[in-house]
Amino acid sequence: GPEGRFVLKITNAAEPPEATDFQTRALRHIATRDPGLPVPRVITTRDGQAAVPLPGGHLLRVLSWVEGLPLHQAGSTPALRRSLGAMAARLTRALEGFSRPAAAHVLQWDIKQAAALRPMLPAIADAGLRDLCARCLDRFEAEIAPALRGLPWQVVHADLNPHNVLVDPDDPARVAGVLDFGDMVETPRICDLAVAASYHCDPAAPVVSLSQVAAAWHRDLPMTGAEQGLFLDLTAIRMVTTISLASWRAARYPDNAAYILRNLPASSAGLGALTLVPRDLAQTRLAAELELLT
Repeated sequence: GPEGRFVLKITNAAEPPEATDFQTRALRHIATRDPGLPVPRVITTRDGQAAVPLPGGHLLRVLSWVEGLPLHQAGSTPALRRSLGAMAARLTRALEGFSRPAAAHVLQWDIKQAAALRPMLPAIADAGLRDLCARCLDRFEAEIAPALRGLPWQVVHADLNPHNVLVDPDDPARVAGVLDFGDMVETPRICDLAVAASYHCDPAAPVVSLSQVAAAWHRDLPMTGAEQGLFLDLTAIRMVTTISLASWRAARYPDNAAYILRNLPASSAGLGALTLVPRDLAQTRLAAELELLT
């Protein structure tokens, strides 16, 4: 059989079988569309089964090992941001045309579900940050959510955070792999770019740093005018999501708060800096950077 290292995944019996099947089929779709994409491959049994039932109703799956260093251990540089944007676009393209009924599930991390974050806002310890998140949600409900229907939708990875993206240990500015397809959802495709970019906002140059991720995506998967118009807002909303969910969970699990809040300082600084840039100026700068970098 194939040599090397593998990942054994045991899925809890409580998880609906269609959720596991959704992931298996997505990985197979990617393998067909873009065989060179560095994501886990489904390793089947000798008779072609992707999942083996275990006693008690749990499921055993085997995936190929993807080599690389977790991105959170590498510094965010312009080159890394461009590599991330290119990989995100390539992955989104590889998922084009894939859908299953399970894709419609409700996931609180999905940007389009941001209105449901409101009850979590009181858990945000810093009053200024709490007010900023509330203002972002006001704008989301009034202007952004209604505009989402007009965007291109598809199944996306939906969680390209620095713990799920790998870089090349010999060249930490090069994204070398993507893991963890457990949060896939059908949503506006530009949300995948917004998620990826949201962790790479340099507070000293918020629009330029986000544009570096966006320009590399745009080169491989050209954004529509409407997507360009919403990208920065959706990136801010992903930061609000990270801040709200982390604060709420940390309040519920104080023993684990340090780990839960690990992305909070970066998201808070990024959101503060991005929302200080006047909206029309931010859009002009984004358009200029996309022109320059693509």
